[in-house]
Amino acid sequence: MNLEQLVRKNIWALKPYSSARNEFKGEASVYLDANENPYNEPYNRYPDPLQWDVKKKIGEIKNISPENIFLGVGSDEPIDLMIRAFCEPHCDNIVMPVPTYGMYEVAADVNAVPCKMVPLTNNFDIDAEKILAATDENTKLIFLCSPNNPTGNSLNREEVIKVIRGFSGIVILDEAYIDFSSQPSFLPYLKEYANLVILQTFSKAWGMAAIRLGMAFASVAIINILNKIKYPYNINILTQKHVLESLEKAGQVKDWVDILLTERENLVKGLQKVSYITEIYPSDANFILVRTPDANKIYEELVKKGVVVRNRNNITLCLGCLRITVGTAEENKRLIETLKEL
Repeated sequence: MNLEQLVRKNIWALKPYSSARNEFKGEASVYLDANENPYNEPYNRYPDPLQWDVKKKIGEIKNISPENIFLGVGSDEPIDLMIRAFCEPHCDNIVMPVPTYGMYEVAADVNAVPCKMVPLTNNFDIDAEKILAATDENTKLIFLCSPNNPTGNSLNREEVIKVIRGFSGIVILDEAYIDFSSQPSFLPYLKEYANLVILQTFSKAWGMAAIRLGMAFASVAIINILNKIKYPYNINILTQKHVLESLEKAGQVKDWVDILLTERENLVKGLQKVSYITEIYPSDANFILVRTPDANKIYEELVKKGVVVRNRNNITLCLGCLRITVGTAEENKRLIETLKEL
């Protein structure tokens, strides 16, 4: 992989903005360099633009160097930045299987980058040969999501590796739901494949969707490109402090995951007793995809009774499907009882 040939020429040549906190690193007794208000500490000071304390703690937990970590406003920020950095509008393109997480296409559309869609197989898996066959000389990125959203299944690892090995551009593997999966993360493969970028998030297993913090793991060269084009202070001090505190409670997260995995099994058993649910798909995530005769009607009836699930009826290969998040035991019980009443 020749990174310089993949990156947009203007991005490669770009001289990034240098903030006051980029130019001075360390501690001082008087800060008069950033035009900050000297009052209302600590919120009057700009946060660390590269979030090194947070990255070091994440690195310890994930067993990865902080230099290989990018932090963004949710995973959506690195998704957008990857497209902006590597894809020339109206020229380059990206490839993705469908159905999958909808923000890949939205971010591409915002950046005027065409998407090539490759339907998943009947069991919601990828066919590496078909994915690679959809690429051309202008394909810069391939997006994969495993466990996949909205289907819930982990993609076949051998097929994922075939895509990574067979593509001369960059493969972005979104592992937002990896903590709930029986499959291990692809993080150890970063050392082997320079064209691999892995996305993870604090929104799911860590229970912090409200703070909007996502992680991208990649080679130092790719991380440097993302840092070059991100906004200077993209992660605020409140988020950084809260995450640092939460990272000290990794054991609590494991407990939550264990509970949710048990509740996922219980939810499946409950759904099996709902007569009109025709199929319950295997899940490696914290949600379950089910097929029904009339997803629109069931969704509307559930909403009337105060229970909200996600209607995926209009998504490729998901006719009649509802996506159900695993909740607490009480929430799951109410859902099943409500479904039986319809």
